[in-house]
Amino acid sequence: MTRPFKTVDVFTTVPFKGNPVAVVLDANGLAAEQMQQIASWTNLSETTFVVPATAEGADYHVRIFTPGAELPFAGHPTIGTAHAMLEAGMIEAKHGALVQQCGAGLIKLKVEHASDGARWISFDLPEPKFSALDDTQVRELQAILGTPLEKNATPCLVDVGARWVIAQLPTAQAVLDTQPDLQRMRLQDSKGKHTGVVIFGKHASESEAKIEVRAFAPAHGVNEDPVCGSGNGSVAAYIRHTGQTAEFGSDFLATQGVVVGRAGKLRLSITGEAIRVGGNAITCIDGTLSF
Repeated sequence: MTRPFKTVDVFTTVPFKGNPVAVVLDANGLAAEQMQQIASWTNLSETTFVVPATAEGADYHVRIFTPGAELPFAGHPTIGTAHAMLEAGMIEAKHGALVQQCGAGLIKLKVEHASDGARWISFDLPEPKFSALDDTQVRELQAILGTPLEKNATPCLVDVGARWVIAQLPTAQAVLDTQPDLQRMRLQDSKGKHTGVVIFGKHASESEAKIEVRAFAPAHGVNEDPVCGSGNGSVAAYIRHTGQTAEFGSDFLATQGVVVGRAGKLRLSITGEAIRVGGNAITCIDGTLSF
């Protein structure tokens, strides 16, 4: 049996500098157990499987798997799957819009072409739910991260399908310098049923990007996610939730991945109605999957 297959590098226009996702473009008829086995084999943070849409208004339906479990939603797999399907001619962005069906429901996507020819694909973040960490949880998180947190910015659990603990640090450099206790984080996240922890801090004013971001998900077998769409979206939601939009802006760039040798770039947009996460993508592998 063969199925069309791509590996797409997301949040970059340079091969091998973003976050890869494996995309099985025709997974019709595959059982969930087969999808999980393939995702475990690719051993990427996520592998996606395109199946026939069942919801009215959806252009396609995608199922998203980590090496160990299925996710209702994830950011870079959403952009990577849309890129792969557009490139393969399987879908068309009518009036620059697409609708993805996934475990989190219907996700709106926007497709734009920049003046330099790059294609930007962005998605509307699922409606976030917030739970502030209590004092005990904050102390434990600070001990796990091994670095001071931003004063007067209480970390929150932000649930967007993925469940990220968001913590603000004083500067972008503090984010880059952080060396978390991943074993202790894994135990804490497993206990709280969190996807992981995302930290962010503000760049100096002369930087192109406004914030630096890092995401850790050791409880899901991903010690550090190179470039994380849902994590960055959760950061934007946290900024709005904590009343800091005036400080950071409503449309800005985030960078992620330098610590692990990547150069991810994301565009974050914040309005009262929606959080939007955008990025580029490039195909690195194009062929068939045999099994």
